[in-house]
Amino acid sequence: MGIFDKIKDKVSSAVKSTVDSVVKTTTEVFQLERLRDGLTKTRNSFVNKLRATIGFGRKIDEKLLEEIEEVLITSDIGFATTERIINSVRNTVKKENYENADRIYELIKQEILAIFAEIPAPTQEDVYQLNNVEKPFVMMMIGVNGVGKTTTIGKLAHNFKKFDNKVLIGAADTFRAAANEQLDVWAKRADVEIIQQKQGADPAAVVYDTLAAGIARKSDVILIDTAGRLHNKANLMKELEKINRVMKKHKESAPDEVFLVLDATTGQNAVQQAKEFSKVAPITGIVLTKLDGTAKGGVIIGITSELKIPVRFIGVGEKIDDLQLFDPIAFTDALFDLPEDEKVTNE
Repeated sequence: MGIFDKIKDKVSSAVKSTVDSVVKTTTEVFQLERLRDGLTKTRNSFVNKLRATIGFGRKIDEKLLEEIEEVLITSDIGFATTERIINSVRNTVKKENYENADRIYELIKQEILAIFAEIPAPTQEDVYQLNNVEKPFVMMMIGVNGVGKTTTIGKLAHNFKKFDNKVLIGAADTFRAAANEQLDVWAKRADVEIIQQKQGADPAAVVYDTLAAGIARKSDVILIDTAGRLHNKANLMKELEKINRVMKKHKESAPDEVFLVLDATTGQNAVQQAKEFSKVAPITGIVLTKLDGTAKGGVIIGITSELKIPVRFIGVGEKIDDLQLFDPIAFTDALFDLPEDEKVTNE
């Protein structure tokens, strides 16, 4: 290779590195903007009420703490988590001899960050590049009907494919009418393959065929949909156990992840669903959908604190790119740091 070829390669490499960096930064900015927009209703309900309660120049006393406690509870953070936050704030105020109520706003934000920090969040590269995992990586989605499982699977498939993964979907919700059709539409949108059978087929048989196909086709990721019935936990338990057994015939570690999909608009009911599902399935992570359509986004804090299950993905819109990997710092900043237009409005 001549000197000019070497220079050309170095320039090309530098240009590619710069382009990749710009693309990554642009994507991160876009995601942060979508996150801020998606949390608007929650921010208006929770953070603005908190700011109004703290007021300007108000002193810290027990009456103020009781009012803040009410704001937290009514923001769907949950009673137990609210108690934890308030007790921590009370102890810090006493220890540091804080008097100005303005300090409380930052203390609450830091306590929420501390709750999220108890369960470390994986990086985007670890999740989508499937570092140090045995392939195919099998992810099973569970949750009641209507929470957005089908949409979540389609968006996850799209996200994984963006990182050059070969994705296969298994349509094992064979009980709900039109479930296969909906999932097939999302598979086409994400441009990934899908394994399905007719309505009423044995879900475990679909899962067996899906893993067999995934291994034969050298898939990187397999996403498994399941039925959303919880009214009969005994039947659900039997079904999930059967699905797990047939998975292990192909891959001993499968499922590698079990994600519970919850609808943020249901508030504290989502916490109850998580508690019930955790009795019948080894949940490894939670996907919280429809954050953009609710003022009850504070439930994400209660879920993390009470259940000790990590929130892995959040839905902040209806578009295929609107399922984000949960970033606790970005989430907390987007919730507490008001955009300029909202600052003007609230002054």
